[in-house]
Amino acid sequence: MTRGWRIEIKKYPKLTEIGSRRAETVIGNYHDRTPQQYDNTPYGGYYTQDEIREVVKYAADRYITVVPEIEMPGHAMAALASYPELGCEPALGYTVQGTRGVFRNVYCPSETTFNFLEDVLTEVMGLFPSKYIHIGGDEAPKDVWKQSKFCQQLIKKLKLKDEHGLQSYFIQRIEKFVNSKGRSIIGWDEILEGGLAPNATVMSWRGEQGGIAAAQQNHDVIMTPAAMVYT
Repeated sequence: MTRGWRIEIKKYPKLTEIGSRRAETVIGNYHDRTPQQYDNTPYGGYYTQDEIREVVKYAADRYITVVPEIEMPGHAMAALASYPELGCEPALGYTVQGTRGVFRNVYCPSETTFNFLEDVLTEVMGLFPSKYIHIGGDEAPKDVWKQSKFCQQLIKKLKLKDEHGLQSYFIQRIEKFVNSKGRSIIGWDEILEGGLAPNATVMSWRGEQGGIAAAQQNHDVIMTPAAMVYT
């Protein structure tokens, strides 16, 4: 997925002022060229909230439910570029990337971040009547958390086993908030790592095993193995 924040959030205008724009885009598919080459062409754009309402209504009139996805704690470069204080290394600076892939920078599990995500999800839930809200949870490297004094202290404070436990804490906290609004979360199968959130539905994309494991824990599962999704 190429980078960019694509939905207007009224409380956080920098998400679209900064996060919806990237300086360039990788040419071709991810592995087409080594090293990667870029088009040197700025790209940007996002859906306004009124446009989202139009899309949701258009789909609903055709008996289709649109399920929004707000990625966390990884795939967050556009948000971090907009609000660096959401990361564990804000002094280093963040930019919206022009290529797909996995990046080491993820949200820092601070109160600032949780307040931000709750505000964002509140606006998103106001636009999408779907029972389900997708929160991602996939491809979140733990390098920054391992090096972060704040994260290591939080792991000790919460008596967690490791950084996977910290991601589980992150997802479970978000789930409690989403559940409090009468909605349910969907997450990619990485949310199994460190302990599954109590009411989560799992989308198994790295094969079938994650879905099987979630089903064995009496969770709803959507089987979307990569070979089926990306071909």
